[in-house]
Amino acid sequence: MQEKIYCPFCGKKTVRSYQDGRIRSSCRNCEQILYETPLSSVAALVKNEKGELLLVKRAVEPAKGKWGLPGGFIEIDETVEEAALRELKEETGLTGAVKGLISVVSQVSIFWKKLVIIIGYWIEVQDHSRLEPGDDASDAGYFSLNQLPPIAFPSHQQLIKIFTEGATDS
Repeated sequence: MQEKIYCPFCGKKTVRSYQDGRIRSSCRNCEQILYETPLSSVAALVKNEKGELLLVKRAVEPAKGKWGLPGGFIEIDETVEEAALRELKEETGLTGAVKGLISVVSQVSIFWKKLVIIIGYWIEVQDHSRLEPGDDASDAGYFSLNQLPPIAFPSHQQLIKIFTEGATDS
């Protein structure tokens, strides 16, 4: 992600300065502060009838070739719940219903160089037989909770821990 060089309000060049205890970009012409906000994303946590956890093998960077939860960035025109269901469908072919919020975690992305907020949702899937990797997943499968492969992201590890220790025995 690149720093904003031009003001989106008036088009003039921005300046970086110390404001309110932090360095921020702002426009001297129209006096707008250009707040840089974290990237927001979702992760879907799904268990099958055996209690195994659904994971996808990433086909793209960051962490290409590593396992993680189905998920991705929230689009501007969707709710967080819609984003979780969309990402699940895109990456696994599965559809389901949001059963609850697991947790909200964050981590700094080495790839994006920004803070990423990850909102984890428990999603119940009725038909697990439709599982097929798609979009930016090269593989997808269910794993026993005591035999999970190494998980790509610390934030996904946190969500899995919260999910598997919580009262979501579905």
